[in-house]
Amino acid sequence: MKRAIVMVMTLAVSGALAGCGVRNDIRPKKGESLPVAPYGAKAPPPAQDLLKPSTQARPSRSDELLKTSENRRSDDFDLPPPN
Repeated sequence: MKRAIVMVMTLAVSGALAGCGVRNDIRPKKGESLPVAPYGAKAPPPAQDLLKPSTQARPSRSDELLKTSENRRSDDFDLPPPN
């Protein structure tokens, strides 16, 4: 029983330590460079801009949530399945 408690505590501590990494500016490794500038751009984008997801990758919500109950209009194609 003691061994199980020690094992769980070890896993919890190691998980906590793994989650608190250093939070510095992200830079390319020494000897590496950022990707080439996109077509039409004068300079390559900085690393922070490359890390931001595009609108296509994370679209914003464009529809409004249903706030009140509304009756649905009838659906002419909602037919029972054929036997």
